[in-house]
Amino acid sequence: MDPTIPDRLKNLPSWLLTQTGHHAHRLVTEGLSEAGARAYHYRLLAALEEAGPSSQATLGRLSSIHLSDLVSTINELAESDLVRREPDPADRRRNVITITPAGRRRLKALDKQIARIQDNLLAPLSGDERAQLTGLLARVLHHHGQHA
Repeated sequence: MDPTIPDRLKNLPSWLLTQTGHHAHRLVTEGLSEAGARAYHYRLLAALEEAGPSSQATLGRLSSIHLSDLVSTINELAESDLVRREPDPADRRRNVITITPAGRRRLKALDKQIARIQDNLLAPLSGDERAQLTGLLARVLHHHGQHA
């Protein structure tokens, strides 16, 4: 760690999480860019794969993509035939978004890229340490997600 960083900061979990988060964001952004994608693309395709056809509002919640960014992300994926947007038969004012077969193939390729990025990020940790860190971070996030 940088010796110019005050010890007081080096020992704060919030500071360590923030610095690691910045590094993780950069690695994901760069790694997905190499694959011609953005993090929003991956998040939206993953949400659709898991949840199935969904309204835009539901996709926004599932992917944690703000609605102002969601429409442009859907447009980008639709232009590449990775998702399909159709009127909801139950409410013609809403759209239902569906992942296409090409979208499933793209998601599978992006899954491999994300796995490589995770390996890079967590390189200094053993498999058990990675699982432990992931579990602890999930627990902290879950706790604060309930109180947000």
